[in-house]
Amino acid sequence: MGKIAKYLNQLIVGNVFDTPEIIEEYSTDRSALRIKPKIVAFPESTDDIQRLMRFFNQLSQKDIPVSVTPRGSGTDEGGADLTNEIVISTKKLNRMLEIDPREKLVRVQSGITLKELNTALSVGGLTIPIGGRDNETIGGLISNRPADNYSGKYGGIMNYVERIEVVLASGDCLQTNRLKKYIVAKKAAEKTTEGEIYCKISKLIKENERLIKGLSNNHSLAGYPSIKDAKKRETLDLMPLFFGAEGTLGVISEVILRAVPLKSRTLRIVATSRDIGTATKILEALKPIKPRKLDLYDLKIIMEAREAGKNLDGIIKKPSDGYAVFASFDEKPNAALRKINILKNTLPRGAKFIIESANNTYTLNEFENALTNYLGNIRNGERVPILTNFYLPEWNIGNFLNDIKILQEKLKLDLELFGSYNSSIYSLRPKFNLEDNDFNKKATTFLKAGAYIINRQGGELAGGTPEGRLKAVVTNVDMQGPERILYTELKKIFDPNNILNPDVKLGATSKFTLTHFRDSTLPRTVV
Repeated sequence: MGKIAKYLNQLIVGNVFDTPEIIEEYSTDRSALRIKPKIVAFPESTDDIQRLMRFFNQLSQKDIPVSVTPRGSGTDEGGADLTNEIVISTKKLNRMLEIDPREKLVRVQSGITLKELNTALSVGGLTIPIGGRDNETIGGLISNRPADNYSGKYGGIMNYVERIEVVLASGDCLQTNRLKKYIVAKKAAEKTTEGEIYCKISKLIKENERLIKGLSNNHSLAGYPSIKDAKKRETLDLMPLFFGAEGTLGVISEVILRAVPLKSRTLRIVATSRDIGTATKILEALKPIKPRKLDLYDLKIIMEAREAGKNLDGIIKKPSDGYAVFASFDEKPNAALRKINILKNTLPRGAKFIIESANNTYTLNEFENALTNYLGNIRNGERVPILTNFYLPEWNIGNFLNDIKILQEKLKLDLELFGSYNSSIYSLRPKFNLEDNDFNKKATTFLKAGAYIINRQGGELAGGTPEGRLKAVVTNVDMQGPERILYTELKKIFDPNNILNPDVKLGATSKFTLTHFRDSTLPRTVV
């Protein structure tokens, strides 16, 4: 073990490793990248994180460059969990600390997973209605601010977080709260790191008021657009700034969330059609009924899962081009069923409906697992996430698909669209052979050409998740002028020595990112 790792082990209660096995494990996330860190730290408390950050900050003040990357369960698809220096993992910060059933509030450490939290809350009939991956950490959900499967109806993680505790680059601890103007002024007058941040953020918002107001119509998560939510009337809350910040402003250590009553009854339906026009009409008709999920799939995705052994004959019996619409309802299923039955009579011919019943529950379960099967099938290549979680206006889906057909023929890729109509977030996951010498070139061409088409159809590449390292190849070129200056200043306020994930978001460079693509498929399934 190296000298720095030994010293850090003396510094904290948790553990620090530089062993090859752990370094290798933390050299990948769910992206197409591989970047090996030098050290991985596993703090077990806020105090541990503070001790680590104070040490790293002292090094930076001595002109010793340091790069620190906070990491949850490593589910980021853009490479934001990766670094070639130091990882702070929240794996051991996984405890539920306190629950108030009456107020429906729960305080947790940031490394607790969505599944762990919701399993514990379900005992009291509560839940956090996030349709993300079970192993995503609460801190990771805040840092990545993904548009999850339920966000079209329930608004996403941002709607359920009351307060967060963050360890800043300096090692100081910040506990967020929405403060009135006079309290902000009082804090700003204090000679503390927290007071200095409040003072500078207040000034930054005031000087860029018109620019920040214009961000309200921006569907991109690139940069720090949540600054628009920091100031409301005569109050200021720093918490929104950390949503989508990808660990570049601080290390989230604790979170207070507000839960909602758990709804156990659901009703699911699947509708199929041979053309996108009919599928769009089905989606448009279902959305006003307020489904929890409302998703669109290219039927080729379902067919591939069927060919892999999934029992989907009740939905599709023979190979066919077209689209599948999936919807699930968690409020008053009987009322939804009545509306669906009325709706069926108004739709064009050729639309096939399957409504959940005791006889087809298994088939619908298989359908819900079809996408996981499709993404996890690594035979003849891996469906690495290159062009995922982008925003696409609902009225431009047809035009987008026409453009994608041209790109598909040009690049010889299978481009099956899937995503959420509720949140307007979609993905394309073609197969690539990572051992191909031209993989880097093909992946880069696909990313840039796809981003051009998304932009051409009024969409945003970083619409469903922030830019990380990969999407930043495009967004950092596109983002120029006052908006970039605003975000750069914001980053400096929280991290003046630029030690927190400096190579992510605005600091990402194409040269570094595009030379760190993986050259082999991961041993575990990446979906």
